[in-house]
Amino acid sequence: MMKLALFLSAVASAAAFAPASQTAAPTALSAKSDYADDIGVQAPLGIWDPSSKLDLADADEVARLRGLELKHGRVAMLGVVGYLTTYAGIRFPGLEDVPAGWAAWGALPQEVAGQFVATLIFMEIANRDQTGGKAEFEGDFRNGFLDFGWDKQTDAWKTNKRKIELNNGRAAQMGILGLMVHDALGNVSDILP
Repeated sequence: MMKLALFLSAVASAAAFAPASQTAAPTALSAKSDYADDIGVQAPLGIWDPSSKLDLADADEVARLRGLELKHGRVAMLGVVGYLTTYAGIRFPGLEDVPAGWAAWGALPQEVAGQFVATLIFMEIANRDQTGGKAEFEGDFRNGFLDFGWDKQTDAWKTNKRKIELNNGRAAQMGILGLMVHDALGNVSDILP
């Protein structure tokens, strides 16, 4: 009886390490290959989707996500420039005593904070559908007033400029994150002159 118990426990423990039967699941590569030529799919990362959102996304959802990436990149570019400007000591009149970085939140007058929030809300509402349905892509806010010759350029030139803007936005998102982390750690002076 003892030998049978040892034999059965050995079989059970060996079965724990046996490979489980797996059914073939659809790969993310097949779903993502539809977007391999999209704007923003660039070397060295190619299609970078760590959260696997593209597995279940249709073309409209991918365009929406690309528009969000573009918007966050634009805000981050403004954030980096604003951070560096205030760190250099440049202030609006009346706000000369406001410090740079995270310390500014506690030192801002409530009126300025309220104006900031109101401006954000207004910009979000005003830019939601400013193009009247004539946008070439998500994030295209040309409204017939400011064009700067975009319509006169070739498609290759437009694609290149859109890639440049996405990459600058991605770099700015990492840049503002780094500035905020170093400011919170108290060593931002080690990375800025």
